[in-house]
Order: sequence, then C-alpha cells, then structure tokens
Amino acid sequence: MKRMCAVILALLCGCGRSGHESGDTRPVIGVSLLNLSNEFVVTVRDAMEARAKESGVRLLVNDAQRSPERQVQQIETFIAQKVDAIVLNPCELEASSPAVQKALAAGIPIINVNSETKAAPTAFVGSRDEESARIGMAYIAERLGGKGGVLMMEGYMGQAAQIKRGQGAREVLAKNPGLRLLAAQTAEWDRAKAVTLMENWLQAYGPSIRAVFAQNDEMAMGVLLALEQAGRKKDIVVVGVDAIADAVQAVRDGRLDATVFQDGGKQGQGAIDAALRLIRKEAVAKETYIPFELVTKENVASFTR
Repeated sequence: MKRMCAVILALLCGCGRSGHESGDTRPVIGVSLLNLSNEFVVTVRDAMEARAKESGVRLLVNDAQRSPERQVQQIETFIAQKVDAIVLNPCELEASSPAVQKALAAGIPIINVNSETKAAPTAFVGSRDEESARIGMAYIAERLGGKGGVLMMEGYMGQAAQIKRGQGAREVLAKNPGLRLLAAQTAEWDRAKAVTLMENWLQAYGPSIRAVFAQNDEMAMGVLLALEQAGRKKDIVVVGVDAIADAVQAVRDGRLDATVFQDGGKQGQGAIDAALRLIRKEAVAKETYIPFELVTKENVASFTR
C-alpha cells in the first residue's frame, strides 16, 4: 500500500513539473492570454488552437484575467513545466515585461501576440495599434468635415494597445484643429463599463458631442447602447476597432458607423507558426505586422462572418 501511494505521488509530481505528458512527443507551447471574456482575445485563442491541432502541437492555455501579476506567475509555471515555447498576449506594456525576461532567461523562446511589452520578446506577431486609431479617427474627421467635439474611450490603461491607439488618434486630431477632444477616459475594453461612461459623458457634454472613437468594439457596442437608449445615436458618429461579430452586424444594420478590422485569426495562427519555427531552430522574423482595414456599410459584406 505504501509503495502504491509513493508511485502515485511520484506520478502526480512528475505531471506538475513537465508540460510533456508521458509518451506524448508533441511540442508543447504555453499560452497566457490577456482576458478570455474579451471576444477578440477568444478569436485569437481559437485560431491558435486550430493551428496547433493542424500542426500536431499541444497547447497549455491560461487566462490572465487582466492581471499582469497572474500573467508572470503563469509564465513561471510554464518554465517549471519545461514547455518548448511560450506565446504571451500581454496585459500591460511594463508590468508584463518580467514574464518575457523570465522566459528568455530560462532559454525558452517567447512570442508576443497582438500586444507588446517593453522587454523585447523572441518574436512579435500582431498589428500596429496606432494605425487602427489613425484609420478610425480619420474616418471621423471626414464624416464631421473636420469640425466638432470628439470623445475617446480608452482601453485597459498601461496596455500597449491603449497607449498606441491613443497616440494614433491624437496624431489625426493634431492635423484637424477643428476637431476638439472633449474627454478621453478608460472603460477597460468592457462593454458594460462603456455604457456607464457614455451615460456620464452625455450628461457632462450633451449637445457638444459629435463623435466617439472607442479603442475597441466591446466599448463601441456599449457606447451604441447608451446612445440608443438616450435617443442620441442619429447625431453622433461612433467608430470602434477589431470588427468583432457584434460590431460587424451593427455596421451592416446601420447602427454602428464603422469599425476597424483587426485580423485576430492571422495573429493567432502566426504566433503558433513562429513558435514552431523557433522550436525547430529555424529563422523567424523579429516582427510580423498584419494591416488593419476600415469596415463601413459599403464594404461590410466582405467582413461578415
């Protein structure tokens, strides 16, 4: 009996130490994602899982739930499990950087997908966030004829997407002095928080509001709901980023003015491809950027999923 217990304990401890299951020779890739309650992040995960299945790879997927501290702990666990590579969807530019540093120090290749860290990973696969904001804000400038009050709803503060989309939007505002930024505030990529923030903005800025640029579609859909409930949607232009299914349908229905398509599928696939090449000691591009595309009612049929 004692011998049997000892064997069972040894097996349990062994499983905890290694990401490789007994007899399974597939490469193992650990994945830490920003937040799986976000539809775009789910799109990235689904693409990674599909590519991994095609390529004979075992994925260990963790949800960091927007916590960079939890994300660092997840990478420490992957290191202890001796995974072959890590894919990181960073929570924050600065606070998620130790995760990258720890992986590199352990000799494990790490690929950042979709978002950046201050610490340089082995490779990056994503899009230029400032480009999405330039596209979205330029559309607003055109619709308003370069004049009017604009609100910007920001993402999770400190994340690369929030910082760079803010920079891109402000570049366009600087070129259009007739556009006035009334306020910029975070709703943390969250639809429900966006509803509340937009309701507050309607009380604070009222008729001065001519457009809202939301840094992602979850927030854009929240903005849309608040405006429709207040009977203000017809006179306010709303633009989001990501082209999630709800937003694409809203553009098709004429409710949402525009969104900016970010190809989460290609990002997820590209991250797994890069990880596999690194595992095989093959050359990998240090940075891979996938372009954004404006989605309006005129071309929405091309983006309907």
